[in-house]
Amino acid sequence: MTQIYVAGIAMTVFGRHPERSLEDLAGEALTRAVADAGCTAPQIGVAYYSGMTNGTLQGQISIPGQVIFSKIGIEGIPVYNVENACASGSSAFNLAVQSLKAGTTDVALAIGAEKMNIPDKAKAFAIFEGGWDVSRADENAATLMKMGEGITPPPGSESDKPYSKFMAIYAAFCRWHMKTYGTTQRQIAAVCAKNHQHSVHNPWSQFRKPFTVDEVLAAPPITYPITLPMCAPLSDGAAAAILCTEEGLRRIGADRKRCVRVAASVIRSFTHRRLDEPEKHISRLAALQAYEIAGLGPHDIDVAEVHDASAMGEIIQSENLGFVPLGGGGPAAERGDFTLGGRIPINPSGGLESKGHPLGATGLGQLFELVTQLRGEAGARQVEGARHAIQENGGGLQGIEEAAVAIHILAK
Repeated sequence: MTQIYVAGIAMTVFGRHPERSLEDLAGEALTRAVADAGCTAPQIGVAYYSGMTNGTLQGQISIPGQVIFSKIGIEGIPVYNVENACASGSSAFNLAVQSLKAGTTDVALAIGAEKMNIPDKAKAFAIFEGGWDVSRADENAATLMKMGEGITPPPGSESDKPYSKFMAIYAAFCRWHMKTYGTTQRQIAAVCAKNHQHSVHNPWSQFRKPFTVDEVLAAPPITYPITLPMCAPLSDGAAAAILCTEEGLRRIGADRKRCVRVAASVIRSFTHRRLDEPEKHISRLAALQAYEIAGLGPHDIDVAEVHDASAMGEIIQSENLGFVPLGGGGPAAERGDFTLGGRIPINPSGGLESKGHPLGATGLGQLFELVTQLRGEAGARQVEGARHAIQENGGGLQGIEEAAVAIHILAK
């Protein structure tokens, strides 16, 4: 079987970059990734560009990849534009893996870039409203909101400020978990506080301010049980990865000691499962598939990056990845199991809540963190002795779960 390696990977600082253009951000990520791999741009055989907001926010409805690449030194090779909601960057990475396995090239590029901070914040928030079946938006919302029925929000726990409709849906996921498994708001806050504390040590993170659990609980409310620090922000940023076959590594003269093997790359789409079938959650099915491909299990994983657009996401995905039983994510978070130094560190980068969430670059940013960990180059946030890492990145909503899920397992 063809072995695929990450030879180079890079990201910009995620955050608010009003003075920088989209091509400037993408160009920085590409330049750093190429330098990290020890190759040159002309040695890349195919490129996958991930971006969700180019059309809506910048007006570049078509060929965003070709336009961006023409300004940063990539031309004449096959270019594909990838959109898979928040899983777009991971999907670009998966397609790069597939192209290498197919033998169409021996060096492939996956890059994602977004500029989401614009003066019209309502327009930026509206992007998320397209992350489901827009022809059935009201029906979608009603179905998902039913998940939260049975828990009455305490007085003062609802914001009067406008936020994305998806915040209420995230809250519904929280409430379902609370009434089904006994998860508490404090346990969700423990995830948030842990991730913000991790981010203090991440120079690429949008936020680097530590929070205690009590500070998270006392923060401005969004919608119960979610408070402001529990949510991922609007972010600008870019990330890029150079992937190679064995032949590609030899051709570019890569430093084999810093190359990380892609042990599994899985993309799956939602199913029409019932609410009382959490064991059939698409992330769980994708993770089981990835473990089988890699010949590993949850007990072999040393570090994870998971999709925490809200803190509840980490609890749900820790269960789907098999680190704890269903319903065990909240207590494990409160015990510190997912903290650096704990049983299975999750989101040492700070997660989406802290590191930021520039949609098309998000998954590649997660993979950057895991490659950095496996190389032993994460500094104060390093997971000691990390040899195997897993990434989970979801996008959009269909039925009662993510429309698309990416799982990647990387090996030292």
